[in-house]
Formats: sequence, structure tokens, C-alpha cells
Amino acid sequence: MVTPEEAKTMALSFEGTGEKPHFHRTAFTVNNKIFATLTEKEQILNLMFDAQTQCIFCPPNSDVIFPVPNKWGLKGATTINLKKANKKLVKSALEEAYKLRKEK
Repeated sequence: MVTPEEAKTMALSFEGTGEKPHFHRTAFTVNNKIFATLTEKEQILNLMFDAQTQCIFCPPNSDVIFPVPNKWGLKGATTINLKKANKKLVKSALEEAYKLRKEK
């Protein structure tokens, strides 16, 4: 399990990361682009991957990390259930989402 506070600390550890409200979530940005959002109450972290990166991170039928179940998910948006995730997964997924947005 990864707490929302731990996920937030990990997200903010990357150089140039900003934090701002995004609807009922906290968004983490680099170069003014969102790379992740956190819903503390539900303990859900959403990451902005591309479709290729999503395939690498999401094993079939996973209840830990999986595509967002809508059109965003088809474009690479990915959900991590923090209640079931480990720190290594969360850190590496955040790092990858950060890199993808930083490069754009």
C-alpha cells in the first residue's frame, strides 16, 4: 500500500514539478502539463502515459494498475489503486509519466 501522502511526496520529488487543484483532485505538472492526478479520498493516482507506455505498465486483468475505463484510457491515461500498489511501482510509473510530459 502507498498512502496518498507518499504518492504526493514522490510526485513532487521530480525537478520542476508543480501542484495545483484539478476538479476534485490534485494535479502534478511539469512544463505546465499534467503528468499525474491524485484523488486522496479514493486513494487513486492517475497517470498520463502514451498508449505504448500503458501497455508496458499494465498487465492484463490487473486491479492494481490499469487503463482509465473511458476514452482517456484509450489514449494512455492509466489508474493506480494506491491501496494495492507498492512504492516501487508508483515511483517508476510517476517517473515515466513525468518524463513523457517533460519531453513534450
